[in-house]
Amino acid sequence: MGKLIYEGTVKVDFDDRTLAHLQLVIGTKLRRGEPFHFTWRDDASIGDGRTTVWIHPRCSLVYKFYGSRKPQLNPAWIDALAYTANSPTGLYLVPEPAMPRAEGVEEHDLAG
Repeated sequence: MGKLIYEGTVKVDFDDRTLAHLQLVIGTKLRRGEPFHFTWRDDASIGDGRTTVWIHPRCSLVYKFYGSRKPQLNPAWIDALAYTANSPTGLYLVPEPAMPRAEGVEEHDLAG
């Protein structure tokens, strides 16, 4: 389980895989100088509401990963998250789509 820390005070847990995808999408937007809202659902233990923060080039973000391995990134999920980040409502989590298969790989090859 990883952690995103915003401005040193707002801390939210995401699994490492989700956090890696968010890091890529957020980093891309910030490199372009594009501020945006980021909204997530809060855990039931803190009220089961939602939190929104304003992400901008001068904000302080820390991505804390607890696993030692970098997760494999899903280009379709990156595209889906980037689509939300570019919308008027801003970035929010969407379910991960199926990982695209590598071209020329048969289904029985994936079964091992």
